Amino acid sequence: MPSWITPQLVVSVVTIVLVVHIILLCVAYLVQAERKFSAYIQDRIGPNRVGFDFGLPALKFLRGCLGFGQPLADGIKFLLKEDFTPTRVDKVLFSLAPIIVVAPALIGFVVIPWAGKWNGDFFGIQLFEGVVHVAGANVGVGFIYLLAVASLGVYGVTLGGWASNNKYSFLGGLRASAQMISYEIPMGMALLAALLVYGTVLPDAILQRQYADGWLVFSQPLAALLFFITIMAEGNRAPFDNAECEQELVGGYHTEYSSMRFALYFLAEYAHIVTSSALLVLLFFGGYSHRFLPFIPEWSLLSPEAGGFVGVLAKFGVYLTKVLLVVCFMILVRWTIPRLRYDQIMMMAWQLMIPVGLVLVVAVAVMVYLGLSGLVPMLLLNVGLFALIYTAAPLIPKGTSNRRIPIYGSRFSPMPGEIVRSRSSDPLAHADAP
Repeated sequence: MPSWITPQLVVSVVTIVLVVHIILLCVAYLVQAERKFSAYIQDRIGPNRVGFDFGLPALKFLRGCLGFGQPLADGIKFLLKEDFTPTRVDKVLFSLAPIIVVAPALIGFVVIPWAGKWNGDFFGIQLFEGVVHVAGANVGVGFIYLLAVASLGVYGVTLGGWASNNKYSFLGGLRASAQMISYEIPMGMALLAALLVYGTVLPDAILQRQYADGWLVFSQPLAALLFFITIMAEGNRAPFDNAECEQELVGGYHTEYSSMRFALYFLAEYAHIVTSSALLVLLFFGGYSHRFLPFIPEWSLLSPEAGGFVGVLAKFGVYLTKVLLVVCFMILVRWTIPRLRYDQIMMMAWQLMIPVGLVLVVAVAVMVYLGLSGLVPMLLLNVGLFALIYTAAPLIPKGTSNRRIPIYGSRFSPMPGEIVRSRSSDPLAHADAP
């Protein structure tokens, strides 16, 4: 073989191809999971009819299957629907925008160390000498790459809204741009607070540090919370989905899209939350490490020194499981917390998260300089910052033009002497029997 075909190159290419297909499969079934989660929360059943029988009597036993065939049916529907392009749109940018959205979401994961290192051992057979990194690209500037790539997705949203020649789409694109600019700042501060403690930007070194000293979420819960909120805002996930809220903007930036171009926006959204959740797990939840979890015994296969093929599979499985658990928690947040108003989202970023991020970075830098970067000092620092925020929150000015105006004569602002009765006077309306 040519000299440029190294074991690291082969492993990196295999990792990229494998993880891309895993993310695409996860995206399909995360949509299914979100529909089922929302159904359970709203006391419904959700998709439970479409199986894998394809209408064939011989495959009748695959009918239903808890609705697991629904993502396949949705994909076929998107492929077969008419790809309609409205008149007076910028046709080049209108078609290019969904691609610009989905491309960064599918290339951001390449710097994630999914399974640590592999020493070439394959069930007792030594395939090569040396050690390779099970990642798409083992580069020292991986975090800078991730932040740069994640910020590119908003260009596709903005271009899609502008090229649609629709005022609602245009407003959605503007909202997404302002939201991205606002929440990139606290995201960078939370990342900087974590990297100051680690003292390195190498992903493998960060995982080894957490394996030895414990997950960073235990010592810096405030940074983890800031980072979690910002990745939801960056991905336009509810309650931060003001760029596409149906009550105000019909459908937002993708109002005029249909068929697969419309599906690419959803593909990009779920691929983005998978990649950002992988980064969250890397920084704060120990990656593939399971140490410091209660009731779980120590397992040598998940240590950074375990370089066999079985260890690689075990570490990859643990890492992916953590990522999917974070994504499921995002889904629960979406169907639990109502959508914030656009002005509330902006005020939350500029009046709360950015000041908190600034104070956190300065405080962590001082603690690291003093040599107090251990679990207990950092945890006490975070507790103190939480108390400071709780005390100072009522003192922050709440100026906003969106105040509730009383409507004279309504049930909430009755006229003088008026008694408001909102309950029905018919006794049948109060009966609980069917």
